[in-house]
Amino acid sequence: MKTIAALLMIATLASCGAAGAPLRPVANMGLTIGSGGVSTSCAVGGTNGTVTLSVAC
Repeated sequence: MKTIAALLMIATLASCGAAGAPLRPVANMGLTIGSGGVSTSCAVGGTNGTVTLSVAC
């Protein structure tokens, strides 16, 4: 559910950039292996070069 909400938010923000600088979507995924086991992380968002908006999932 969080992923769907994040994707809808990115789509909304990207469409708002029609009058100004467009937002470029960005994504980040990570995999960490340590003594506590394996953990994952991810973030999605958008940037226009000056401002970056990111949501962790």
